[in-house]
Amino acid sequence: MKHFNKILSWIDNQHIVFFLFVVLISLPNYVLFFTERLPLLTRVCNIVLPFSVFWYLFTFAKKPGKMFWILFLFIFYDAFQIVLLYLFGESVIAVDMFLNVVTTNSVEIEELLGNLIPALVIVFTIYGAMIVLSIRSWLNKSTLSERFLIIQRRLSAIGIMAGAVLIVCCYIFNDRFSLHHDIYPVNVAYNMSLAIGRQMSNKFYFETSRDFTFKAKSEHSADEREIYVLVVGETARACNFGLYGYKRNTTPELAAEKNLAVFKDVLTESNTTHKSVPMILSAVSAERFDDIYSQKSIITAFKEAGFYTMFISNQRPNHSFIDFFGEEADFSTFIKEDLPATANVYDEELLKIMAKHLSECKKQKVFVVLHTYGSHFNYRERYRAEDSYFKPDTAMEAKFKNRDMLLNAYDNTIRYTDRFLSHLIGALKMWGGSAAIAYTSDHGEDIFDDSRKLFLHASPIPSYYQLCVPLIFWASNDYIERHAEEWTAMMENVDKAVSVNKEMFHTMMQIGGISSPYRDDSLSLASHGFKNMKRYYLNDHNEPIGIEETGMGALDVAKFKESGMVYP
Repeated sequence: MKHFNKILSWIDNQHIVFFLFVVLISLPNYVLFFTERLPLLTRVCNIVLPFSVFWYLFTFAKKPGKMFWILFLFIFYDAFQIVLLYLFGESVIAVDMFLNVVTTNSVEIEELLGNLIPALVIVFTIYGAMIVLSIRSWLNKSTLSERFLIIQRRLSAIGIMAGAVLIVCCYIFNDRFSLHHDIYPVNVAYNMSLAIGRQMSNKFYFETSRDFTFKAKSEHSADEREIYVLVVGETARACNFGLYGYKRNTTPELAAEKNLAVFKDVLTESNTTHKSVPMILSAVSAERFDDIYSQKSIITAFKEAGFYTMFISNQRPNHSFIDFFGEEADFSTFIKEDLPATANVYDEELLKIMAKHLSECKKQKVFVVLHTYGSHFNYRERYRAEDSYFKPDTAMEAKFKNRDMLLNAYDNTIRYTDRFLSHLIGALKMWGGSAAIAYTSDHGEDIFDDSRKLFLHASPIPSYYQLCVPLIFWASNDYIERHAEEWTAMMENVDKAVSVNKEMFHTMMQIGGISSPYRDDSLSLASHGFKNMKRYYLNDHNEPIGIEETGMGALDVAKFKESGMVYP
C-alpha cells in the first residue's frame, strides 16, 4: 500500500507529468535518428527542433494533460509511426500508408493486425499510460506554477532557436533537404494532407473524366472472332516462378504450354495495389500519373473499338481507381462485394463467371480483365487444402522463425496461379478464334528473404522482391497465324527491360489491333519499334524517380545483378 501511494503521488505530480509528456511525444524522433539514412546534421535537427517545439507548446497549459489532448493528433501520428517502424524498420508514415488504410478491406486489416501484436502491445502500453496520466492531470486540482512555465518557455525557446539554426545549416549543406520531407512530424502532417487531397480528387473523378475519349477503332477484320484477356495478379514476385529459373517447380502447367512469351526483366512502378493496378489498366504511367484524374482505362478503349468488355474481380471494391475503371465494362462484378467479410473465395471462381458470361453474351469480339487475389497474405488462404504441394505450410504468423512455412505457402499460391492460367488458356482454346492472354502482377513481396528480415509490401522504400514481377503472354495458333508480326516482335523483345505499368496499355492495344492517338508503339512489347526506356518508380508523393533513387540498399542491387536484370 505504501509503494502504491508513492507511485500515485508520483504520477499526480504535474512537474513529472510535464517532462514525461515532453519526452514521450518525441519518441519516434529518437528512433528515426537511428533508422533513417539521412546526414547526421539532419538527424540531429530532427530531434532538437521537434522536441523544443513540443516543449514550448506544453508551457501554455498549467495542466499538462490538457495540452496532451490539444496535441492528440500528434499522439496518433506517434502510435502509427511506431507500428510502421516495427513493420518496415525505417521511414516515416507515407501518403500511401494513409491511403492503404482507406483502400484496404477489413479482412486484410485484421490479418495484418494479427501479426503486429508486439508493436500494438508497445503502442498501447506507452500511449495507453499517457492517456491515463493525461486524464488524471486534467482532473488534478494542482497546477504548474507560472514561474515554472516561464522558465520552461525560455529554455525551450533557446532550443527552438538552436533548431532553427540547424534547419538553416541543413539547407546550406544538403541541397536535397526539405522541412516537409525530412523533419518529423512535419513530414507526416504533410503526407496526411496529400492523402486527403488525393481522396478528394478521387471523388471528382467521374466529373473530370466525363468527356474523355480514346477515339479508338479496331484495325482487325470485322469478321475476325477475337478474345483478349488481361489477368492482373496480386503480390506475385517473379523470382518464385519456375518459368523464371526458380529452384522449385512452381509453374509445371505453364511450362508445358506452347506459344508463351515470358519476359525476364520486368519491374512494377509501384509497390502498392491502389496505384499499380490503375497504371496497368490505363495509358497512365509514373511519369504522368496525374493524368489518371482525366483519363479512362483500356476497358473503354476496347469498348469504343466495338468489343464487349468484362471486368471480374476477386477483390473487394474500395472506392479507388480500380473500382472506377472496372465500372467502365459492359459487365462488371466484384464477386466478394455482397459476401460476408470472412468469406474466402478462390480465384478459380473468376474463370467460372467468365465462362458463364461468355456463353450467354455470344459476342464476336471480347475483352476481359480478371483481377485475382493471387498471392496476397495470408498465403495459406489463397488455395485449397488439396492444393498444398510444398509442406509444411500451416504457419500464418509473420515471424522470421516461420519463414520456411510461409515460403511453402507462398509457393503454393504460385502453383495455384499456374493452374489458374493453364485453365484459362484451355478455355480460350475451346472458345476458338484469335485469342491472347497477358498476365502480370501489381507488385511483389518480401518474405524474410535476407538479413533485413523484411515482410509484406507497400513499404516506404521498396525492395528488389517488391519490384520484380512476372509478365507472361500466351496467344492461340489462330492469333499467331493472323498476326505473325506482332507475335514475332514480342518474342524478339522478351529479354528487354520492361516497366509493366508503362507498357501494358500500349502492348494490349497493339495485340488487339486497336488504333488510338493514345497508343504509342515504341512502348508496345508487340512492336519491332519497342525501345528500352529509363525505368521509373512512382514515389510516395507521386513523383517519378529512377529506381536508383528509391533508397534500395546494397542487398537489392546485388539481387538485380545476380538475376541478370538491368539496374538502373
